[in-house]
Amino acid sequence: MSLLDQYITVDKEIAAGVPVFKGTRVAVKTLFDYLEDSSLDDFLNGFPSVSRDQAESVIELAASIVLSEIAA
Repeated sequence: MSLLDQYITVDKEIAAGVPVFKGTRVAVKTLFDYLEDSSLDDFLNGFPSVSRDQAESVIELAASIVLSEIAA
């Protein structure tokens, strides 16, 4: 299982196939929308079904993807 599969689920039966945090119906995009205008703590308070570990891991994964694209 990849890191991505460990934290994110994509299933057409859950939120019409939008990537969500595993075990929730919270779209991953919602985290990034929150971070544009607010904080991680605000996101976690608004979506208690997402753990801090899940959110931080997705942020780290996104950062590593972006940085690897820049370095390529």
